[in-house]
Amino acid sequence: MSDTLTTDVTDEHTDHHPSDRHYVNIAIALALITGLEVGTYYLDLPSVALLIVLFVLMGIKFFLVASQFMHLKFDSAILSRIFYGGLFLAVIVYTVALSTFRLFNLF
Repeated sequence: MSDTLTTDVTDEHTDHHPSDRHYVNIAIALALITGLEVGTYYLDLPSVALLIVLFVLMGIKFFLVASQFMHLKFDSAILSRIFYGGLFLAVIVYTVALSTFRLFNLF
C-alpha cells in the first residue's frame, strides 16, 4: 500500500489564467487611465462634465480591476453582480454626498 494519495483533481481555473504579460498590460492601462484622471482635473471643464468624465474613468478602472485581478470573469455571475452593484451604489452615494455639499451648481 502506498502512503501517497494520488487524486486526479484539476483546478478549473488553470486553463483560463492569462500570462504575466497580460497583467502587465492591464497595469499599464490602469496607470494611463489614472494619468487621464489627473489630467482632467487641470482642464477647465464645468463641474458636472468633470464629474461625468471622472465617473466614467472610475468605472472603467473598477471593471478592469474586478474582472482581471479579482478574476470575476471566471467566477459565478452572482459575484459579478454583487461587485458591480457595489459600484453602482458607490456612484449613487457619492453623487448624493456631492449634492448635499452643493458641488454640482446645477440649480
